[in-house]
Amino acid sequence: MSALHGDPRLTAFQDATASLVAAGQPFAVADEDVRGERMRVFTSRPRSLREVLTSGAARGEDDCYVFSDGTRITFRGIERQAASVAAALADRYHVQAGDRVAVCAANCPEWIQLFWGVASMRAVLVAMNGWWTGAEMHNALELSEPALVVMDEKRFARLDHDPAVPTLVIERDFAPLVRDLDAGLPTTPIDEDDPFMLIFTSGTTGRPKAAVLSHRCVIGYLQLQSFISARSLALAGRSPGAPPKRLAAFPLFHVSGLSATVSSVMGAGTTVWPLGRFNPETVLDLVTRERVTALTGATTHIIRLLDSPAVETVETSSIVQVGVGGSATTPGVVRRAEARFPHLKGTMSTGYGSTETGGLVSWAPGWMLEAAGDCVGPPLPTVDVRITDSFGAPVPDGVEGNVEARSPIVMLGYWHNEAANAETMFPGRWVRTGDFGRVEDGLLFIASRRRDLIIRGGENIYPFEIENRLEEHDDVVEVAVFGIEHDVLGQEVKAVVVTRPGSSVTADGLRAWCADALASYKVPAYVELRDAPLPRNATGKVMKHVLAGEAANTFVEE
Repeated sequence: MSALHGDPRLTAFQDATASLVAAGQPFAVADEDVRGERMRVFTSRPRSLREVLTSGAARGEDDCYVFSDGTRITFRGIERQAASVAAALADRYHVQAGDRVAVCAANCPEWIQLFWGVASMRAVLVAMNGWWTGAEMHNALELSEPALVVMDEKRFARLDHDPAVPTLVIERDFAPLVRDLDAGLPTTPIDEDDPFMLIFTSGTTGRPKAAVLSHRCVIGYLQLQSFISARSLALAGRSPGAPPKRLAAFPLFHVSGLSATVSSVMGAGTTVWPLGRFNPETVLDLVTRERVTALTGATTHIIRLLDSPAVETVETSSIVQVGVGGSATTPGVVRRAEARFPHLKGTMSTGYGSTETGGLVSWAPGWMLEAAGDCVGPPLPTVDVRITDSFGAPVPDGVEGNVEARSPIVMLGYWHNEAANAETMFPGRWVRTGDFGRVEDGLLFIASRRRDLIIRGGENIYPFEIENRLEEHDDVVEVAVFGIEHDVLGQEVKAVVVTRPGSSVTADGLRAWCADALASYKVPAYVELRDAPLPRNATGKVMKHVLAGEAANTFVEE
C-alpha cells in the first residue's frame, strides 16, 4: 500500500483523467491496431508531421521560433522554409523517401529548418550528438548510412577523415536551401508508422544505440504533453489561456529538444532558443528581453540559471513555470526553484519516460512528489505498464522488478541492432526500460536504473533514495551515489557531493544526515566533497561511469 493510498487528491486526479479521455472529449481514446497489436490511441490526432506543419501555418506571421542571434521564424515562415529545404534536398542532393539525412550541429535555425524539411518529404532524420568526437561521428554515419550529412563548421572540423558521404556545411552551404519560398510541400504519402527520426541513446555507458521513432511516436509524445497540461488546468479549475513563451535550452538531438521543436507548431506557443555556449547571464538577459514566461531546460541549465546572481533581474511574477527535461526533477532543483519563485511552490512536477518509450510513460504533479519522492505517477492514458521478474513474468502489485511499458509511441526498435532489440523489446511491443520499480494503487514507483543498483552484502541499495536524502541538506548543490568494489561486501556506497560555496559541512556531517533517515547499510561509506559541478552529458544526466572510473583511485572523504 503506497503513501498515497486513500488520498482524495488521487481520486480527483483519476476523475479528471477519465473525464478528458471520454468519448467526444478532446483527448478521447479508443482501441486500434498499431503495428499488429491492439492499443489505446487518441482518436483525434494528426497522421504525420507534415500535417502538423500545415496546420501550424494557420497561425500566420506570429513568432514560432525566436533565437538569441536575432533570427525569428513565423509559423507560416517555417512551413515555407521546410518546403524549400525539402525541394532542395530532392533536387540538389537526390534525397528520396526513406533516405536518411544526418545532422550534427549546435542548436541553430538551420537545424530546425532541416528537421521540418526532412519530416515533410518522408525521409528520416539522424540526430547526431553535437558533443561527439570525430570517431563517434564516424560510428554513427557507418551505422545509419545517410544519403547526406549536414554539419556546422565546428563539428566538421572534428572529423579526422572524409566521411565518404555527401556533406553540407551549414555556414557555407545551407543558405541556398531556403531561398525557394514559393516551393510547395511534397505530396509523397506518409504513413503514421513510417520511420522519421533516429535518436541516439544518451550513451552514459557503452556505445550509443539509435532508437527509431515514427511520425506516430513524435506526435503521440506531444499529445501526451498536451493532455498533461489540460488535466492540470482542469484540476485547478482554470480554462486554457495563451500558452507560455518558453525558453528552449535543450540540445536539438535530444528528445526534449524534439519536444520543443514540434510543440511550438502544434500550438504550445513560441519557443526562445539561446545559441552558442550556455551562459546563464546572457540567457537570463534573453529571458527578460523576449519576455519568456517558462524556464525549461536540462537539469544543469536550470541549476545554473537559478544559482546565477543575474536571476534577480528577472521579474519574479513573470515566470509561470520551471520545467526540467532529460532527467528527474530532484528535490534540490525543486528547493532552488521554489526559493527563487515562491509563487510556484507545489507546481513543479516530473515526467517519467525515455527515448525508447517515446518520451513519456507517466507523470506526477508536485503533491505526489512531496508525498512519495520515488513516485512518478500513474501511466498516461495511452500507456500500459507492467513489472516483471528476471524471467520476464509479471509480478504482483507492490513487488519490485523490471519496469516495462508499451504504447503506440514506443520506438520501432534500434536501428540495425537486433541484439539490443532482443534485450529491450518483447512480444506485444513491451519495452524494458532498464529501471527497477513497483506499481501500487495504480501508481508507478521507480527505485533505480538497473545498472546503478548497488548490492552490499546481499542487500539491494537504490542510489536514488540516498541522493534524494543528501539533496535535502541545505549545503548540498548536487550529488551522485554509486557502488565501488569491496572485497568482503561486494560493494560499498560512495557519494560524490558538490557543496554550496562557503559551506563548512563535512563528510561525517553528511553521513550523520543520512543516518537520521536511512538504514545504516545505506549510509555512504565514502563521501567525496567537491566544489566543481558533476560531469553531465548533453541531456543533463550525471555520467556516473566517469565518476566511478575516478573512484577506482579516489577514496577522499574530506
